[in-house]
Amino acid sequence: MESIILASASLRRQEYFKLMGLPFSVMPALIDESLCTHTDPLLLTRELAKRKVEKVIGEMKRIAPKWICGADTVIAIRGKIFGKAQNREDAADTLKKLSGHQHKVVTSVALFKGQEKKMDIRSSVCLVKFASLSDEEIEWYLDTNEWQGVAGAYRIQGLAKCLIEKIDGCISTVVGLPLREFYVMLRDNGYPFGA
Repeated sequence: MESIILASASLRRQEYFKLMGLPFSVMPALIDESLCTHTDPLLLTRELAKRKVEKVIGEMKRIAPKWICGADTVIAIRGKIFGKAQNREDAADTLKKLSGHQHKVVTSVALFKGQEKKMDIRSSVCLVKFASLSDEEIEWYLDTNEWQGVAGAYRIQGLAKCLIEKIDGCISTVVGLPLREFYVMLRDNGYPFGA
């Protein structure tokens, strides 16, 4: 199979690439996410995923890679978008806002097919309902350090499962790479599975 450049340092996305048996290399695209001012989570994640791919394309100048994948995930609740918590206090504030409420998780994936210079961007949405959390529960979860480096200050694949009442949608969307959508995207773009 042909190698894909993953424009992300996310270990969860790398785990999913391995799960799918995809050969890949990691080239994190460090972009200034604050320059994107969309307030709609769908538009924001689509733009950021695209910019990550474009950053890698720009850095590769002479080499024309066959495949590049970038992705971005945000959490939205009551018109506010949450990315990664900057510190423990920020994570606590985020979890308090999520407590007892349903929120939306949006992940967008951009796939660049180098041979055709074609960019395909697709998105997936999942709804997650948190239980009402006490201050003690929030502190317990913060002590796990799972809040670090993830949108919304929680890892659904970890102990955050203890705090969640309901999930409506694909859990891999919340983890950061919607597997069904990504597989279909690769297939639709002619990725040579098994070759």
